[in-house]
Amino acid sequence: MQIELYRLGDLHKPERPLMNAMNSTKQLADHLRDVHFGANWTAVNLKEKLADVNWQQATTVVGQHHTIATLVFHMNYYISATIKVLKGGTLDAKDSLSFDCPLIASEQDWEELLTRVWLDAEELASLIERLPDEQLAEHFVDEKYGTYYRCLLGPIEHCYYHLGQIAITKAMLQE
Repeated sequence: MQIELYRLGDLHKPERPLMNAMNSTKQLADHLRDVHFGANWTAVNLKEKLADVNWQQATTVVGQHHTIATLVFHMNYYISATIKVLKGGTLDAKDSLSFDCPLIASEQDWEELLTRVWLDAEELASLIERLPDEQLAEHFVDEKYGTYYRCLLGPIEHCYYHLGQIAITKAMLQE
């Protein structure tokens, strides 16, 4: 699978490549790290956005929306499920359980959740970049889930979606 990068103004001129891209699994791993730790095009990442959120803020309900802690748990639920599969385990994640955030009753509880998120993000990124690019076109666990590419890109897109919700919730808490 060959991907080429182009200058922004040249997006519709495929005859003028700027450079050949790195392998696709490396790109996916980098995107996962970027949404968690920074260096992405949006200049917004989970670690910086949560850096000044304490456990009380993380567990405060705003309107009828999920708490920041619940969103963080939910995002990582799928990351950890993907790790399990890439390590040879079964896919036993259930959407119905993905918002079942454990009780956060102290700063230590909150920090433990965040530490788990950072460790899992790095572990998944490391597992992804060790995959051969050819595997991205194969079925992930079962044909009904689509390809590895879809099931590895999905959690990254999912993180960006909920990162936006976290940013809005955080802003509302600071009003």
